[in-house]
Amino acid sequence: MSVVSSPKAILFDKDGTLLDYWASWGPINRAAAKLASRDDPAFARRLLAVGGVDESGRAASADSLLAAGSAYDIARIWVTAGARFTVPELTRSLDDLFRASVADVVPVGDLPAILGGLKARGLALGIASSDGEAAIRATVERFGLGGLVDFVAGYDSGHGPKPEPGMVRAFCRATGFAASDVAMVGDTLHDLEMGHAAGVGLTVGVLTGTGTREILGEIADVVIDGIFDLERTLFG
Repeated sequence: MSVVSSPKAILFDKDGTLLDYWASWGPINRAAAKLASRDDPAFARRLLAVGGVDESGRAASADSLLAAGSAYDIARIWVTAGARFTVPELTRSLDDLFRASVADVVPVGDLPAILGGLKARGLALGIASSDGEAAIRATVERFGLGGLVDFVAGYDSGHGPKPEPGMVRAFCRATGFAASDVAMVGDTLHDLEMGHAAGVGLTVGVLTGTGTREILGEIADVVIDGIFDLERTLFG
């Protein structure tokens, strides 16, 4: 892989990258388990454990089910674990919950300023998330990013899930840039593996999500504290 220090396009993960994972998703994970358990506290705790998080909603690893999986992934595993839904029913319910929860998520910083600084340099910007596309678009609207983001893709957008390369390839088609011109920025191994699979020019790990410097550093070209350091890292 050829590393570019000054990419022409940046593709961001959402949760743990644009949004503070712990502040945003601890409560959402607990609400999801409550929904799937039909208000059975003991079963909800079991579902959280199956999802790789503790009772506070904190993930045990960077790529646990609730940290990196889609609503479909979560529904499929939880139904297997005994949730009294069909997989399509629970997927729809979780997608609805995640979309409604956009009102309460916490950004990692001043997103319009951070993305605006990058956009002012002429970069194409996109978001690729394991969340549903509707929730991503609601997030873009809530934080006023509509004029800054050129591309949005979720697990249900038809490009395939992470860590497959489809979302990156769709971003390249939408923006006209080669994968080697793209920096992939994310907080999980799935994000960075997706970038590698697509042949991006640069992979950047961030520490505002579930990944650690040690874990992300194994495959990222660079690991930074958060996207608030990205412009300085790339351009000095």
